[in-house]
Amino acid sequence: MRIHYDQKVDLLYIRLDERKQKVINKRIFEDVVLDIGRNNRIVGIEILDASKHVDVRKIFPVKTERSSAAVASR
Repeated sequence: MRIHYDQKVDLLYIRLDERKQKVINKRIFEDVVLDIGRNNRIVGIEILDASKHVDVRKIFPVKTERSSAAVASR
């Protein structure tokens, strides 16, 4: 699992499966989008306006990446 937080656009992306694969995006809430991969498995979770929903500082025990660039590839 990898967590990426982009402070510039306040986007939190949680990657559950590191394998490269085609995904389908499925919006389940206004601010939450799931990346669905092979066999209908969730491979990523995108949280828009993340600071409204999550305290990123509490996630630090898990490896985090902070950047000012948008999530480029999934």
